[in-house]
Amino acid sequence: MDAIASEQARASLDAAEHARRQVTEEIGLPPGYWWAMAAGWLVLGACGAVLPWLAGIAAGLFGAGHAVFASRLLTGRRRTRQIQVSASVAGRRIPVVVVGMLLGLVAVTVLAALALDADGAGHASIWAGGLMAVVIGFGGPDILRVLRGWARA
Repeated sequence: MDAIASEQARASLDAAEHARRQVTEEIGLPPGYWWAMAAGWLVLGACGAVLPWLAGIAAGLFGAGHAVFASRLLTGRRRTRQIQVSASVAGRRIPVVVVGMLLGLVAVTVLAALALDADGAGHASIWAGGLMAVVIGFGGPDILRVLRGWARA
């Protein structure tokens, strides 16, 4: 076996680490996840305006449905059918980042609904839910990307 110079070994390890980072930057949730969540957010807002007691039940069902899919999607390992990385490459922080993001979005939705209601807007929960549905549908992947960078996940 030929001896490998330390510079060659270092260059090979650096190239492998660079490739691993490129793969981990591609890890995320599928676009359908974000649009399904946006639709759920809008439905919850409509339920809150029409039948507030139904909003509680709908929120419970939405949370249960999310939990069913979360165990599969929140690892960030199944973005496409072409790539599936190991859990050690994907890391364990992505589910924490996504759950934190969801809690933040819930807080913003409640604050927006309260502000709209205080301003006298009719159907404040629908408007707040619709606003957050647009934010989630169009900006969910970008928000997650920024949060992952902050959390180094």
